[in-house]
Amino acid sequence: MTQTSSSAANRLIKKYPNRRLYDTQTSAYITLSDVKQLVLDNQAFQVVDAKSGEDLTRSILLQIILEEESGGVPMFSSTALSQIIRFYGHAMQGVMGTFLEKNIQAFMDIQERVAEQSKGLYGNQFGPEAWAQFMNVQTPVLQNMMNNYIDQSKNLFVQMQDQMQDQTRSMFSVFPFKPGAPPKDNKK
Repeated sequence: MTQTSSSAANRLIKKYPNRRLYDTQTSAYITLSDVKQLVLDNQAFQVVDAKSGEDLTRSILLQIILEEESGGVPMFSSTALSQIIRFYGHAMQGVMGTFLEKNIQAFMDIQERVAEQSKGLYGNQFGPEAWAQFMNVQTPVLQNMMNNYIDQSKNLFVQMQDQMQDQTRSMFSVFPFKPGAPPKDNKK
């Protein structure tokens, strides 16, 4: 969720040095739980440092994720977090962020479609408890579907990488050096 300060639709939240968050729309101090609720309600907002004006939105969102991961059932395993950390500073860091974002969006689209289809079949008789039971039964099906999707994405990525390597080889094939050989030093 990235917002710009120029958007009039954004709710502005100021963070003060005492670590308190002030919602300028409601003229009241709020908590991280309140910010989490804004996220859940799909409200556009931006958190800025009250003194410097620096955008702190990502930092606040990361704090919310940390709190969620610390309590209850974590979403990320230690292995997954370690793998994400390894991408920082790696040449593929930008690609990884985009990849994760697009896959999360694809998952949300699938989730929305399943919800719409169930509404079409059962109408509004399908209450929250029934929906929770339905999803418990469907979880293995969804996991299987997502695994297949990830396998397909992985295969497409490997194909794309192979094509890029082939294109790079053909681009550099016109140069007079052998693969793996260091370039000649022409200094005299």
